[in-house]
Amino acid sequence: MKNDGSALSSPLSLGFSPCPNDTYIFHALVHGLIDTAGLAFRERLEDVETLNRLALEGALDVSKVSYHALGHLRENYFLLRAGGALGRGCGPLVVTKERTSMAELRGAPVAVPGQYTTAALLLRLFDPAIDTLVYLPFHEIMGAVARGEVAAGVIIHESRFTFPEYGLTKLLDLGDWWERETGCPIPLGGIVAKRSLGRETVAAIDRALAASVAYARANPGAAAPYIRAHAQEISDEVCAAHIGLYVNDHSLDLGAEGEAAVATLLDRATAAGVIPPSAAPLFVL
Repeated sequence: MKNDGSALSSPLSLGFSPCPNDTYIFHALVHGLIDTAGLAFRERLEDVETLNRLALEGALDVSKVSYHALGHLRENYFLLRAGGALGRGCGPLVVTKERTSMAELRGAPVAVPGQYTTAALLLRLFDPAIDTLVYLPFHEIMGAVARGEVAAGVIIHESRFTFPEYGLTKLLDLGDWWERETGCPIPLGGIVAKRSLGRETVAAIDRALAASVAYARANPGAAAPYIRAHAQEISDEVCAAHIGLYVNDHSLDLGAEGEAAVATLLDRATAAGVIPPSAAPLFVL
């Protein structure tokens, strides 16, 4: 059933990144390949930190955001159960060219992929004394580290697979640290929808997104041209590895384990004073 746009007078603005996991997940939704209960969407593809800031401005009805940013959005957005990136063995990496320990990064410039990224939050939770942060687009971080412009960088997305090509070494896997510290999978990014849309509409969006994920998993080749169109500088092998790493059962539904992981991250960030407290219910249902 294709979108007919009848549920609302205009399409909902929908933000997600051009990374392979997002284009894989959202392909069926934005191309009208699944039942959307009459909802229509107007997609906007941006890097995750741009999406974080757009959501903070209230500029998007529905958006992929970092879980760090979610901590600043809870009063105005619901978190959806489908479509996010949460799992094990997929966390940000701290890479360097010359440093040999995390302690050496205290007082040294460290590049992170945006102020509101989960990567920046995890680094803060790991060691608040590593506080000389340089905010760069994620795709510029490895080059800055390789050129010696920063002492280290926190890398995400496909950079996990390509950093050795820049002569860099891994100092720490922040996701692995998080898993050992908490026992939880690492919540990286989730999908949010404006509370002002109403509970019925938000619930319908969540169902449609779950259907989009299910469609992608049942038809793994269907999204290939859409993925490739937005990942022209990434090899097919890295695209496949990227999707395999960031799309899992939690992308279909957070489940109890995923909900516990999100709650743990938000609770720790609140206790550390990184995000404001909130009593608003996180989910629409």
